Amino acid sequence: MSQLTCQHLSLGYDGREIISNLSFHVDAGDYLCIVGENGSGKSTLMKTLLGLRRPMKGEITTGDGLTANTIGYLPQQTVVQKDFPASVREIVISGFQGRRGLRPFYTRAEKRIALENIKKMGIEHLQNRCYRELSGGQQQRVLLARALCATQKMLLLDEPVAGLDPKVTADMYELIETLNQEEGITIIMISHDIEAALKYATHVLHIGNTIFFGTRRQFIDSKVGRQLYNTKGA
Repeated sequence: MSQLTCQHLSLGYDGREIISNLSFHVDAGDYLCIVGENGSGKSTLMKTLLGLRRPMKGEITTGDGLTANTIGYLPQQTVVQKDFPASVREIVISGFQGRRGLRPFYTRAEKRIALENIKKMGIEHLQNRCYRELSGGQQQRVLLARALCATQKMLLLDEPVAGLDPKVTADMYELIETLNQEEGITIIMISHDIEAALKYATHVLHIGNTIFFGTRRQFIDSKVGRQLYNTKGA
């Protein structure tokens, strides 16, 4: 079942178009990697999918009960965010804010789900620790648990392994794959790591001077895929 469909999108900011006539769709359970050169509009596309920007042209439709406030989002971290003075538990449960409305308190069910997501990420022993005291990999697990509190359907991940060492990067990719394969959560991930995209993704979207959307196999066989894959030494 299609959860997200983009038709003939033109995206940009300050009146400047950086992506034109972009069309693709994401079905339930897909693992889509978005790749492309720096400045090609990957983050702009992500913000548009989240409803934080309006497309200049075209249409985005959702299905399978998906709405903007039921999409989990893991953004790139800033220096300020890494130094945020709150406990792990407080940050994780804040993932429910988009669905809480005007309620002043979290429900018992929300607290239970937050703890379940903390356990899924293997950070139960850290739940009372201050977020800024954690390592980069631990912080990403906290933010992933937070994103899971916002959704049971789709996660949008913006460079989730940026700045992590190889071992922590591998662990993070395995966590994301488990969420996709065992939990059935649809993944849309921006990545500069072509090798990871081709290892884990079911579909690839390349944006830039050349736009490509298709399955992993189709991407490998495409002209742009061959150029990028060979450049990475595959």
